[in-house]
Amino acid sequence: MSEEIILISRDGPVAIVTLNRPQAMNALSSALRRDLARAFRELEADDSVRAIVLTGAGTRAFTAGLDLKELGQQGLGAANAQGPDDNPVKAIEQTGKPVIGAINGVAITGGFEVALACDVLIGSENARFADTHARVGIMPGWGLSQKLSRLIGPYRARELSLSGNFLDAATAASWGLLNRVVPADQLMAAATALAHDMAGIAPEFSRAYKRLIGDGYELPFGEAMALEAERSTAANSQVSAAQVEAARSAVQARGRQQ
Repeated sequence: MSEEIILISRDGPVAIVTLNRPQAMNALSSALRRDLARAFRELEADDSVRAIVLTGAGTRAFTAGLDLKELGQQGLGAANAQGPDDNPVKAIEQTGKPVIGAINGVAITGGFEVALACDVLIGSENARFADTHARVGIMPGWGLSQKLSRLIGPYRARELSLSGNFLDAATAASWGLLNRVVPADQLMAAATALAHDMAGIAPEFSRAYKRLIGDGYELPFGEAMALEAERSTAANSQVSAAQVEAARSAVQARGRQQ
């Protein structure tokens, strides 16, 4: 893995992944796409990692999306030619650990799709989103056309995707796209603190709960409720009274500290 374009650091059980091409607005070159996908597969396999923060280097860009300068030389087929193992969005989506996107700047087109692959999005006041697929004449292939309308509604999704206009951080938060907005100098601290909170959950339970939310969201409401009932019955029948009491005491102790 190229240390120059992907940086990985650790804060205890939290891994911090940084896209590190600030001079190119962290654009997703073929090498960066490959290394980012590989990084998430390796972190998923590392049992000492219990939560992940993804961000971009600098203050201008989370990632500006596919490297159009590179594709202008190679053609769009070069992006499609990479195998499924080089798809960073799929690698993030398939990660069972909580993934927090710390959106430090613009997230444009393919970069918007990378952001939407995360479980939680916290933005600095510099965060902005734009879908320029239509402006460039490229159809999205990492889920933006389907995810965005489900997150913010089809009217707002069409406004963004058929104009290519930017969405600022405050509006993104009011539309439910960002969990919250924090000052730029507090972004990583806020994202890492939340990651530590999530890392405190038992890994297998966290993975199962994340899967339940995701699987249920894809279903009609009635079917999703039935899915919850099915999995709840199966999982909760394995929990003893002693385990419930121990967990209750731990939750109460944590509540007194917050």
